[in-house]
Amino acid sequence: MGIQVLTINPGSTSTKIAWFDSDREVWRETVRHDPAELAAFANVADQFDFRRKTIEEAIAAHGSSLADLGCVCGRGGLVDPIPGGTYAVDQALIDRLRVGKPWEHASNLGGIIAKAMADPLGIPSFIVDPVAVDEMEDVARITGLPELPKVSLAHALNVKATVRRAAKDLGKPWDELDFVVAHIGGGITICAHRRGRMVDVNCGNDFGPFSPERAGGLPAGDLVRLCFSGSLSLKDMLRRLAGQGGMFAHLGTSDLREVKGRIASGDERAAFVYRAMAYAVAKEIGAQATAIDGKVDAILFTGGVAYDSDFVALVQERVQWIAPVLLYPGEDEMKALAEGALRVLSGEETAKRYGDCAGGTKR
Repeated sequence: MGIQVLTINPGSTSTKIAWFDSDREVWRETVRHDPAELAAFANVADQFDFRRKTIEEAIAAHGSSLADLGCVCGRGGLVDPIPGGTYAVDQALIDRLRVGKPWEHASNLGGIIAKAMADPLGIPSFIVDPVAVDEMEDVARITGLPELPKVSLAHALNVKATVRRAAKDLGKPWDELDFVVAHIGGGITICAHRRGRMVDVNCGNDFGPFSPERAGGLPAGDLVRLCFSGSLSLKDMLRRLAGQGGMFAHLGTSDLREVKGRIASGDERAAFVYRAMAYAVAKEIGAQATAIDGKVDAILFTGGVAYDSDFVALVQERVQWIAPVLLYPGEDEMKALAEGALRVLSGEETAKRYGDCAGGTKR
């Protein structure tokens, strides 16, 4: 029996749990939570006991024993900017995860629950490549207003895992290769990954292509005027940007399966918006290629939309002149968490400390 690893990933309306024997998945479960049940909690931090009980019940139901564990690894949350890697969950990290800024997110509970479960067992707890990973070059942070620097918020866990898998397929060390990685899902992250670092990224809530549910980059002047028109509250406006923007704003749905069905039925508007999103993704890939001087070993497609061969083809025909396109559809965050923990436990990587690494552009 190898090292037993428990991975936990709290989401807004679900808790994902998986058990690994070294890198072999033994079982996984996604527990869906009734939004009305979660609404009883004043804030995300108050869900701690509820979520922990959910995890412990799943472990018992699968016949696994906490006593067999070698470590617990939780999904990293919104913290101050840090480099990528696997982080030991210590008190400094716990204190930051509890802050819930710039906004609350259930993923912050990942590290907190991991430590609470691991400490009584005398085993380590980790988080891996949270969304707050920031390895951007300083030049990439500058915008036209000094009080509004560009920040790094990305699907870092999946991006980093995809880069490692591509490097393995290419037979080269991951930190000796240069990639443009396009994570295409409900949100879109497109980043320039140079020699093991995400040196630039579009930050899908602010820049770059629109996605199935996010607006992406917008005309700044018209956006300001809309904000001050009196027709939308701050909450409404933020929802328009992330959740009800992008394809949803144009077509009333963020489900690409529905969009594809409408296209098949002859809906020309749906086909046009679909092509426009592919066009915008291709443009951002080209932009990120310039961030690494056009020296791109491969363009990597990942995320749920990468399963859509029609969409991939629309993008690929515009970008394949830059570099070969490699497909890694979907995202396996649970496996990526386990892999990050195992790299530390095997001695391949040294666990980082949040207090030693936090900094960069504060959020």
